[in-house]
Amino acid sequence: MSDVEPSRRLRALIDAGRAELPLPGRGRTLERWSALATVAAVDLSLVKLFEGHTDAMAILAEVGVAAPRGPSSAAPAYGMWAAEPPGARVVFRALDGNAVVLDGVKAWCSGAAALDRALLTVWPDDGSHADQEEGPWLADVDLRQSGVTLDASRWKAVGMADSASASVRFDAVPARLVGPAGFYLSRSGFWQGGIGIAACWHGASCAIANVLMAHARTAALASSGTGTGTGTGTGSSANAVGDPGWHRALALGEVDRLLSANAALLREAAAWIDRHPDRDARVWALRTRASSDECAQQVLRAATRAMGAGPLCHEEGFARLAADLPVFIRQCHGDRDLAALGKALSQQADTTWTL
Repeated sequence: MSDVEPSRRLRALIDAGRAELPLPGRGRTLERWSALATVAAVDLSLVKLFEGHTDAMAILAEVGVAAPRGPSSAAPAYGMWAAEPPGARVVFRALDGNAVVLDGVKAWCSGAAALDRALLTVWPDDGSHADQEEGPWLADVDLRQSGVTLDASRWKAVGMADSASASVRFDAVPARLVGPAGFYLSRSGFWQGGIGIAACWHGASCAIANVLMAHARTAALASSGTGTGTGTGTGSSANAVGDPGWHRALALGEVDRLLSANAALLREAAAWIDRHPDRDARVWALRTRASSDECAQQVLRAATRAMGAGPLCHEEGFARLAADLPVFIRQCHGDRDLAALGKALSQQADTTWTL
């Protein structure tokens, strides 16, 4: 697949109005996440760009700022870049109003070469202690300006290769601030948007399960045609002995258990956010991301164990999903996130797991 294809497909989605998703917390949160999951089931590199663009649109709507349009009047394709690894930071120098000048390097910028604009976390160049405590500012920048340079030399990924992440250097680049200091992290939409990522992982897991389902049905039809069905055994062990496709059935049962539970959790989270749009959704985000991460790992394991190497070698879409998904889900921080969830629950008075 060409490394520019996801960006072209993103542009097609934007131009067709399909990137205008319902905002989270407005009564249609599940519809928003379902759209993300649907795109993820097609291409995870595409949804990486699509989710970033739609997240940026939600942030601008949350602060009440319109996205600028260029001479063509087409809606710009946005990135949302908030990675803050050691040694890569963008700082700003304030001008008049919300105008600033950016300098520095932003790492992990998905789709950087193909996007028009980006929202990115930035810090004041004076390094004031108060701003360090409040968190980063958010800047909106036109990526087509002089002073913006890309470095993709470190991007060696096989999984998620087509997301074409790069480091972006800013040298005295004009931009505008969006919201006050700490706005990006303190707003209610931050954790709501984090669950949108979990919906992407769930959508990809569903796509993997659908391939397993198709293989199981094909094998079942072939088996029934040759008279090697489940036989007359009444117990599960008899069925296993008589059915050469029992291992695919077992995998489907495992996948159904995983996906049904995870889908129910995501639906519950969406309903909670719509009932409490201004509440802190951190616990829900940590919970759904951890669940969707584990679900994705187990679905991929069950499907590949049941189907063997064939689909990984002969079916391009499945092979790409199987390579992309383990990379994408590492946006979840694993045990660190589980520890954060446990700590948050221990400090929350209304924690309950009863029906």
